[in-house]
Amino acid sequence: MRPLPLPANQPRHFYRGGEAIARFRGVRPPDDHRPEDWVGSATGRIDDASAGVTVLPDGRRLPDAVAADPAGWLGPEHVRRFGDSTALLVKLLDAGQRLPVHCHPSRAFARAHLGSAFGKTEAWLVLGTADQDGGTVRIGFREEVPEERLRAWSAEQDVAAMLAATNPVRVRAGDAVLIPAGIPHSIDAGVFVVELQEPTDFSVMLEWKDFAPGGDESGHLDLGWDLALQCVDRRAWSPDEVAALVRTREQMPVTGGGARRVLPEAADPFFRAELAGDGAEFPPGFAVLVVLRGAGELRFDGGSLPVRGGQTVLVPYGAGGTSLRGTGLDVLRCLPPAPEEEQK
Repeated sequence: MRPLPLPANQPRHFYRGGEAIARFRGVRPPDDHRPEDWVGSATGRIDDASAGVTVLPDGRRLPDAVAADPAGWLGPEHVRRFGDSTALLVKLLDAGQRLPVHCHPSRAFARAHLGSAFGKTEAWLVLGTADQDGGTVRIGFREEVPEERLRAWSAEQDVAAMLAATNPVRVRAGDAVLIPAGIPHSIDAGVFVVELQEPTDFSVMLEWKDFAPGGDESGHLDLGWDLALQCVDRRAWSPDEVAALVRTREQMPVTGGGARRVLPEAADPFFRAELAGDGAEFPPGFAVLVVLRGAGELRFDGGSLPVRGGQTVLVPYGAGGTSLRGTGLDVLRCLPPAPEEEQK
């Protein structure tokens, strides 16, 4: 097996964006509602299971290819733990407008109410912002919010109150942010990220005013608001707790093989990520690579693949050990959770 470069995979979405993805990839966007590029995706949209799924160069859908050879794609240890699920979804996300305030269910909530082994903890690596001095994301509530108040804010679409209750966080290119399941969050316009997440499309939309989806019709995952709101983390997040979710590049420790560990350790049960460059070496494993800048090659058992900034590459376990060689290479290697990580 060999690594596979992937083209853009941008299903039409309800919010605006996509220009930053087009610049990054060096292509033209189909329209201004393509804000998400689903990379190496075996996951479909909640409203259209075929949308968002990666189609491989040979025409096969990724989930079908993996199901036909799970050990070759994912490795025997991964298969023993997760079956033929990749246990990972990676996106390029370009917020052409502020995203609505929303949250995602935990694994425990998803198992109990959505028939899924995965919830939707996610994380971002910021690639750029519209302003040179950074952009704003919003993470968690500053004070505990009673359930009745939260339901009223959502029912009345009191967006000003919701936004005022959140913690604004200034981020810059190179920063990483972990978003635990349940925590309300939003991304302001102009922020461009790589997003790692659990492989689902579950969102509870606390805000929907001026966006395409109907709130009471679709924002509660067809669970009804009384149940859906039980997945929201309504507690107060202190400045120190919020700060612990954010890492600058300087705070990312160097690991073995010449890579930097991108995310806080709390992300490990859900996904992993590392930044690497020329000379980095990796053991066999399923991975999604986002080449941030530079040019060179990805070496694997039996060959090599030219890579350059703006590319995304899907690496199967069967490609064997891999390494990077090149000038100015900066590559984000996105990984599923280690098979031995305890599921939460």
